[in-house]
Amino acid sequence: MIHQYINNGYHIVLDVNSGSVHVVDETAYRVIPVVERALGLGLGSREEITACVLRELPGMAPEELSETVEELLALRDAGQLFAEDGYEEYIDGFKNRETVVKALCLHIAHDCNLACRYCFAGKGEYHGERALMSYEVGRKALDFLVANSGNRVNLEVDFFGGEPLMNWQVVKDLVAYGRSLEKSHNKKFRFTLTTNGVLLDDEVMEFANREMANIVLSIDGRKEVHDRMRPHRGGQGSYDEVVPKYKKAAESRNQMNYYVRGTFTRNNLDFSEDVKHLADEGFEQISMEPVVASYEEDYALREEDIPALLLEYDKLALEYIRRKKEGKGFNFFHFMIDLEGGPCVAKRLSGCGSGTEYLSVTPWGDLYPCHQFVGQEDFLMGNVDDGVVRTDIRDAFRACNVYAKEKCRDCFAKFYCSGGCAANAYNFSGSITGAYDIGCELQRKRVECAIMIKAALADEEKENLL
Repeated sequence: MIHQYINNGYHIVLDVNSGSVHVVDETAYRVIPVVERALGLGLGSREEITACVLRELPGMAPEELSETVEELLALRDAGQLFAEDGYEEYIDGFKNRETVVKALCLHIAHDCNLACRYCFAGKGEYHGERALMSYEVGRKALDFLVANSGNRVNLEVDFFGGEPLMNWQVVKDLVAYGRSLEKSHNKKFRFTLTTNGVLLDDEVMEFANREMANIVLSIDGRKEVHDRMRPHRGGQGSYDEVVPKYKKAAESRNQMNYYVRGTFTRNNLDFSEDVKHLADEGFEQISMEPVVASYEEDYALREEDIPALLLEYDKLALEYIRRKKEGKGFNFFHFMIDLEGGPCVAKRLSGCGSGTEYLSVTPWGDLYPCHQFVGQEDFLMGNVDDGVVRTDIRDAFRACNVYAKEKCRDCFAKFYCSGGCAANAYNFSGSITGAYDIGCELQRKRVECAIMIKAALADEEKENLL
């Protein structure tokens, strides 16, 4: 499978199955689809393929076309162009593989001190009652993780909410308990924290810098954007309250191992301005996610917004390159792409591992496939006392991969997004093997921009070496 596109003057060709990326001239760009069609028709010899190209591109120089065909077929022979799919034949074994639990999202608090308009968790309460996780439930959750992690050494635990700092003592106690398990069970815990920043203080920062591998700091960008969508329950904004704390936190972590994470909505389709604002405020690790909401909500993204959003990613990509070249760069989560190594095969095919390797735990100890399924009783898998009792749910998620999703099969981005979010697919299509179409469109654009950025920065590096 070949995907071709032009961005920022670069003619880019992605060989989907091998993962090879080629930046080519205009001649090669025009010849590649002709060669692909010829191969699809069963033409095998160089002479036959060259004749086909000469026939279909009569206005171009025959000698140049013949030379280009030779170069393209050499790439094919090296497995870097027109590669066959090497994953699908293993999919049956992949679906039946034994899985272990490697990560938990601990809902340490089903409560929140903000009332974010777009919150999928219903102001932190997950459309149920407010509750804080007890130390006893959290301890059982960590015991469950250790017991079900097999031979895996590295385990991950995210303290999530609601707002986890509303239950801060239990967070600290659970970190201490996790550390006490490491040596005797040959495990290493990687703890992370997601917070809205209202309760962030020096004591929390000091502890987080010592114990948390990563922290996620929620902020939506410009003050007017943030305050509109992330107010207190009384209606007052939270921007002025959290920004100084976030700056201090980012500096205290040497601008590493954190993200300021925003959500853009229909109210700020010019979200690149929010990313630029965060960069101007000194943040170097930035994520800005599209809101996922029912189309009935006034802030929800709609299909007619897609063209504007795609242009916005292009604008952001150019700004990203400009700042990198000027030595004022920042990292944008959705433009981070590894073209040389990348994720393992399992992650390429099935993504985050929700429902199998990754589970969420409610304050009562109930187990769900991930935080976005919490409260949907059809996805209640078990609890920390009895473990996973709904193995049918686990098996359904284990079978969920890019080949089980019809819309993924012919998508060039499938090995980068790994099929996308199962919760979004379910909420918009009624099936975890369905798709959230707007999300897919935006994901494809982000992949294109990320690859173009690699090309542009590689050019810059070459120029600097001359």
